[in-house]
Amino acid sequence: MQGSLESNKSAVATLLDRDWLMLIGGDRVGASDGATMQITAPHDGSLLAKVPAAGAADVDAAVAAAATAFPAWRDTNLLERAEMIRGFASRMRDRATDFGLLDAVDTGNPVTAMIGDVMMAARWLDYHASVAFGITGDTLPSMTRSWLMTRKEPYGVVGRIIPYNHPILFAAAKVGAPLITGNTLVLKVPDQAPLSSLLMAEVVAESFPPGVVNILSGSGAVAGDALVRHPDVKRIALIGSVPTGQKVMAAAAEVGIKHVTLELGGKNAMIVCPDANPSAVVKGAAFGMNCHWSQGQSCGSTTRLFLHESLHDQVLTGLVERLKTIKIGHPLDPATEMGCLVSSAQYEKVHHYVDSARREGARLVTGGGRPPGEEFEAGFYVEPTVFADVDMSMTIAREEIFGPVLSVLRFTDLDAAVAQANALPFGLTGAIWSNDIATAVSVADRLDTGYVWINGSGSHFLGAPFGGHKNSGTGSEEGIEELESFLQTKTVNIPLR
Repeated sequence: MQGSLESNKSAVATLLDRDWLMLIGGDRVGASDGATMQITAPHDGSLLAKVPAAGAADVDAAVAAAATAFPAWRDTNLLERAEMIRGFASRMRDRATDFGLLDAVDTGNPVTAMIGDVMMAARWLDYHASVAFGITGDTLPSMTRSWLMTRKEPYGVVGRIIPYNHPILFAAAKVGAPLITGNTLVLKVPDQAPLSSLLMAEVVAESFPPGVVNILSGSGAVAGDALVRHPDVKRIALIGSVPTGQKVMAAAAEVGIKHVTLELGGKNAMIVCPDANPSAVVKGAAFGMNCHWSQGQSCGSTTRLFLHESLHDQVLTGLVERLKTIKIGHPLDPATEMGCLVSSAQYEKVHHYVDSARREGARLVTGGGRPPGEEFEAGFYVEPTVFADVDMSMTIAREEIFGPVLSVLRFTDLDAAVAQANALPFGLTGAIWSNDIATAVSVADRLDTGYVWINGSGSHFLGAPFGGHKNSGTGSEEGIEELESFLQTKTVNIPLR
């Protein structure tokens, strides 16, 4: 554990006592027109900071800085780039507590988990710095007296847009793949929780040449849209919702032909067969809700639990008991396991789905409202919520909620359960629980998702690609495939005389 609640509050006050600026071309700057936006704490609504609200002119400046820095960065040899990325990762580890504290107060996520996010980001950076040495071109057979070869080249300026649920994890980790492959970067940080990313600008300035990484705060509708539409940005990567992904694809296509990758939302199913271990299922279902990490605000959360009727009641009872043991508390308290939602808008959205579930006949088993106690009256707190007697006609079984709400569906026929799991336009993650390897592998094969856990949930594994099928995205994050996506292929023909 890190500090105490009171010492962490004091440390946050010190961290907040600064001018919040963006990073463009190595300089810390405000918005060119002086525009700012207010950032408030989801725990109690208090004002945390005023940060720059970048406009189109700031996006132009950031892209120009990245374009200016690109030739020298492209020509920096791979070993030097890798050493700088490892140095960046080391500096991030050294300041992990600072970044974790800011993410906790800014997002409502538990501080202990957010410090863990920094360490996870550093591991990803080290991985990217190492695995890049395995990316090579090819030599090809030729039909003439010549050699044919391919080489991998960077795109140039890359635009990345990251979400609010894990700001420092995505801000730091997502620097690695574009930079190690020789691109320069313009990073648009989340509207709702920009503070840790703006603080990271200090570490970036210590770690990389000016203009190699540029960091912008501001609204998605203005700064994000301008970045996607910029003619000098040919490679765009987004982590966000399906509607945002659709807007990004449309905006990019309106101005040119760009390589766009999207890691988007899900309505992820966990299917539990009758031979599964009920106590292990309880732990896995609770873990898969991601209450302990981001209050269920995670695209990979397993939010539909398909239970075979033979163990339905036993698992449901155990799950309710398990969820009631989760310690909900102030995000800055190291003992807190679950904090609050990021904003009023997200809080209202979650309650909209809770109300719709009640209206449509689902049975509320636990949660559905604020935790008891005065300390939870001001913030956007929602208890872990479970609805039973859900069927696929209900809204909560079909739409992504992005909150701590689980739908439990009873089944008797496994094939029907798999069909229902696949029935939606999402396809990010899935899970199958069975002690029969043939059954487990068969279901994993049939689930139309980019990621499947067998007798597991929620965990990511270093080097394993993470991406969605259907409307849940295009391309993959986290593995070597992510690095390769920031490279384009050139074929070279060499005549032999």
